[in-house]
Amino acid sequence: MPALIPLVETFRGGTRECVHFGAIAVVGALGQVLAHAGDPHWVTFTRSTLKPLQALPFVRDGGARHFGLGSAHLALLCASHSGEAMHVEHVEQILARAGVGYKRLQCGCHVPYYAELGGWPPPAPGSFDERHHNCSGKHSGFLAWCVQHGQPLDTYLEPSHPLQQAIRATVAEVVGLQEHQLAMGIDGCSAPNYAMPLSHLARGFARLGTGLRDSRFGDSFALLAAAMTSHPDLVSGTGRNDLAFMRAGGGDWVTKVGAEGVQVVASRSRGQALAIKIGDGNKLALHAATVEVLDQLGWLDDAQREALRPWRYEAITSIRGAPVGERRAVFRLEGSP
Repeated sequence: MPALIPLVETFRGGTRECVHFGAIAVVGALGQVLAHAGDPHWVTFTRSTLKPLQALPFVRDGGARHFGLGSAHLALLCASHSGEAMHVEHVEQILARAGVGYKRLQCGCHVPYYAELGGWPPPAPGSFDERHHNCSGKHSGFLAWCVQHGQPLDTYLEPSHPLQQAIRATVAEVVGLQEHQLAMGIDGCSAPNYAMPLSHLARGFARLGTGLRDSRFGDSFALLAAAMTSHPDLVSGTGRNDLAFMRAGGGDWVTKVGAEGVQVVASRSRGQALAIKIGDGNKLALHAATVEVLDQLGWLDDAQREALRPWRYEAITSIRGAPVGERRAVFRLEGSP
C-alpha cells in the first residue's frame, strides 16, 4: 500500500501542472478503518485539529462550571479563530473569569486572520496583540486550568508541566495509543503538539462526535461537540473553512482544520470520522479533497453539495477572473463504510 497517493491534480491550459499527494482514513468510534485512500495509518502531526482533545482535561475537571463558562467559551477553546471582535471578546471573558491578564498568554502575536482574508479596514500596526492570535482561546483555557488546579502559569507550555502531562495522557487515551507512541513537536503557538496515525486521529474525533458519556470523561465529549456545532463562527471565523463545513453539516458534523494540510470531520449521527492529510500542506487541495471524501461517503445531500461547491475550487482563474485551468479530485476511496 503506497503511503501517499494522488488526491488532487491541477491543470492549466489542459496540461497537468500540480499533483497533491495525501492519505485519508475513515474510522468508526471503536477504531475500525471503514474506508481509506493511501495509507490510513500514515503518521502526521495533528496541528490545530488537536485542539478539541487538548480541551478535554479542562472540561473533564469541571473547568467550565468552576469559572461559569458557557458553550460559546468552550468553542473558543477549540478554535483557530480569525481575531474578530467576537473572538477577542470571548477570550477576554475566559481570562477575566480566571483572573488572568492577557499578557500571561504565551501564544505570541500575529496579524489577525480576518485581515489576511481581506477584512476591512486592515488593523493598524500595534492594534493587535496575543488576544488576536488564532490560538488564544486554547491558551486561555490552558491558563484557566492552571488557576483551577493551583499550577504555575509561567511554565504552562513546558512538556513537563502538569497541564501538558494531563493533555498528553488524555490525547493518548482518546485516540487509542500509549503515551510513548505520541511523537511530540512544538506547534506554531509554542504549545506541544503530537503526531499520530491518521486512523487514530479520526478515531478520537469519532469518539468526540458520538457524545457518549463514560466513566473517564463524563459528558465532556457531548459538551465540546455541542459547543463547536452551535458556535462554528467562534471556532473559525467569517469566510473560514470550519464555519462553512459545520453550517453545511447542520449540527451533525464536528470539523476542525489544521495547518499543513490536515482536516478532520466527524459525523455525530454515524459515529464515524474522516481524517485527511495533504502531503505538501496545500490548503486548496485539502478543502477540495475533503468535499470529495464527503461526497464519496454519501454524507452530502443536494443542498450540502451545493453549499460546499465553492470549497472544491474546481475553477482556476486569472487575477482578472478569467478561467485558465481546473482542479480535480482524482482518488477513489477503498472500502465501504
